[in-house]
Amino acid sequence: MNFNSKQTYEISVKHHVIFWLVYFTINIVRWGGIHDDYIYALKTSLIGFPIHIILSYLNVYLLMPKFVYKKKYMAYAGSLLFFLFIMLLIKFNLTYYLVDIHVFPEIDPDVTSLTWSYAIHTMIGELYVVTFVTAIKITFDFLRENKRAAALEKANLETELLFLKTQISPHFFFNTLNNIYSLAVEKSNKTKKVILRLSELMRYLLYETKHKRQTLENEIICLQNYLDLERIRHGELLEIDMSVSGDIQDKKIAPILLLSFVENSFKHGVNKNIGKVKIDINFTIKEDFLYFTISNPMPAKTEYVDNLNPSNGIGIENVKKRLALGYHKEDYNLSIKNDNNVFIVHLMIRVS
Repeated sequence: MNFNSKQTYEISVKHHVIFWLVYFTINIVRWGGIHDDYIYALKTSLIGFPIHIILSYLNVYLLMPKFVYKKKYMAYAGSLLFFLFIMLLIKFNLTYYLVDIHVFPEIDPDVTSLTWSYAIHTMIGELYVVTFVTAIKITFDFLRENKRAAALEKANLETELLFLKTQISPHFFFNTLNNIYSLAVEKSNKTKKVILRLSELMRYLLYETKHKRQTLENEIICLQNYLDLERIRHGELLEIDMSVSGDIQDKKIAPILLLSFVENSFKHGVNKNIGKVKIDINFTIKEDFLYFTISNPMPAKTEYVDNLNPSNGIGIENVKKRLALGYHKEDYNLSIKNDNNVFIVHLMIRVS
């Protein structure tokens, strides 16, 4: 079932009319052929079908919402039997006085009074029609509710993905503004360059990340701008070894997904280490997959940093959620580990 289609599964007045006309015609042809009397079949159908219609709509629009949906099953059964009996009396009298005193030619042509056999067969017949109509109504309600639920789930998914994106940007800007503040305090001539790089990143995050996927080439440029900011800030104390191999053309990835890993490396690696720090970043594209690796040294062990786990930060948890929401399980694999005091992230992700 394609829930993205424009099918609404609404039953219009036209559908009601067509259904009953078709049902009415089939009933006349059927009983007229059995009794070889189409006039009799027409007369009884003109009496029976208004009763069918009243009972059916009474059931689906009044009795079921009032009792079944509220789990009042005994009250529902009693009410349905009551209305079946009332309709039985109406049908018997209308048939007897307007059509023929022989009210039960289908089973016993000699029946001219209200007998148990007539009552049971007639009520079962009415119940059959009511059940048939109710089944149609429930089916359409089920299809409509499933489409509504699917649409709601899609809307919630898109809303959550949007929220996760907006969660990244403030985190990133907070860190970068701290960098600018530090340079401003030092009255560094690097401040202008940092502000320029920041404006380029802001333009990218505001206008280039609205779509579900962004080109891998643009994402790498975004990361390079971020790294340039960090190079300006840290100077010779920071060494970045970044390599790209494979064809990055026509490859796409969720926007600013990789930025969180890079941010995390600086937050838990560079910023908490004293002295020169090296970060290794590698992009390898093989067929439809990107193999992304980033590693950074863990900070020197102190009472404070021993309680830090780089894999549990806002950025990393954000990435995990975005991967789960935006990709199928078979389209990515994320590995995070600490190897000899070096924090390493491996991400394999489909970029086709």
